[in-house]
Amino acid sequence: MSESITAARGATPGATVGPRLSGDLNTFLTLLTTQLRNQDPTRPMDANGLTQQLVQFATVEQQLRGNQTLERLLTLQQAGQLADAAALVGQRVTVESDRLPLQNGAAEIGLPPVGRATMARVQISDAASVVIRSQDVPLGASASAWRWDGADARGVQRPDGAYRVSVEGRAADGTAIPLTFTVAGTVTGAGREGGDLVLRMGSATVGFDRLRELPGAS
Repeated sequence: MSESITAARGATPGATVGPRLSGDLNTFLTLLTTQLRNQDPTRPMDANGLTQQLVQFATVEQQLRGNQTLERLLTLQQAGQLADAAALVGQRVTVESDRLPLQNGAAEIGLPPVGRATMARVQISDAASVVIRSQDVPLGASASAWRWDGADARGVQRPDGAYRVSVEGRAADGTAIPLTFTVAGTVTGAGREGGDLVLRMGSATVGFDRLRELPGAS
């Protein structure tokens, strides 16, 4: 379940922790009360033992209150981040992700400059993990971009959506070399999923922490 800018439906992050600690505290109090009520009058509970249990009670109570405070701080922080993310809607950003957003029949992949790898092998797959487009792209002296027009290997235009992309570097002798790449897209929304802030670029969703370049950044 997600909480978006336009519709707040998500649950508060960590919401299950409070009830769990509260349940533990209630259980502890019930056990302590029962123990005191049913103790042998001729052999009352040792004062040290009672003190230890009261210390445990105070520790659990303090942990519960501290956790609730942290939950409120986290909620406020994420609400602020979500408000900041709203300014990105409609803007083009660069992220590090293997999800390639095809928007209005176009997509873009950022490639690093030539190094050990002189060539990048770009492969795009559909939702069924079938490779629909594969192309070797020469790397330049500086970072460059490869643009996909949405056509597969047969020239059939694919619909807008999120596609899986992989990029593998190739040395001059054909040796495979790991390569870091980015994808670019227009932000269409932002929200919270599972307690994490995410950006949406059409059908592609990526964590806010994967953001690598903002509009106007050099």
